[in-house]
Amino acid sequence: MITRDEVLHIAKLAKLKLTDDEIALFQEQLGRILEYFKQIEKLDTEHVPPMQHVLDVHTVLRADEPRPSVSAEEALKNAPQRRDNYFVVPKVVEKT
Repeated sequence: MITRDEVLHIAKLAKLKLTDDEIALFQEQLGRILEYFKQIEKLDTEHVPPMQHVLDVHTVLRADEPRPSVSAEEALKNAPQRRDNYFVVPKVVEKT
């Protein structure tokens, strides 16, 4: 069973404020999820080959090779606001 403190720690990492009812609900739900993982751990996977994807997927991306790019001036020519060679944007990060 997951503890109340563990739920509060997870909530803090996710920047969530939980009520007492939500904490109890998540304690129960996360506990059931962890119990399910314990069941999965019991499965014998010794002869199951590792895979990255269940489907036969092939990369269709081009090779990552350096090539000429636009200049800073060209990239910033339509910017609503700029400072030197940078875009000026509204602050979106808050202190916690």
